[in-house]
Amino acid sequence: MLAITDTLALPDAEIEWSAVRSQGAGGQNVNKVATAVQLRFDISASSLPDDVKERLLSRRDSRLTKDGVLVLKAQRHRTQEQNRSDALERLAALIQHALEAETPRKITKPTKASRKRRLEAKKRRSDTKALRGRVDF
Repeated sequence: MLAITDTLALPDAEIEWSAVRSQGAGGQNVNKVATAVQLRFDISASSLPDDVKERLLSRRDSRLTKDGVLVLKAQRHRTQEQNRSDALERLAALIQHALEAETPRKITKPTKASRKRRLEAKKRRSDTKALRGRVDF
């Protein structure tokens, strides 16, 4: 079980693991040992609340496939166990972020002073550009 909050946890069966080779430079061991881990998490088939699923699926994230599967690759550490725990921490952080609903923006009108400043700036730009024109003698 992956504990996300005190009341929310993900069963291990919803997380799919595969070991892959790490990228980048390495020594003699790099081509033999698969220390990087790939975590696959199907958001729509998970036991998360529906509003959290919607927020996760609506993210514009390159790690999210068209089918709604989140793919995280962890290769920071030298051991598979450390990379597994790193991937789980990142997944928990993503879900915790999705748990918080965004507060809607309060629509406000621009102040009188800000409208005046805007018009004055437009006038200054207009005068500057007018001076760039052809000169008549």
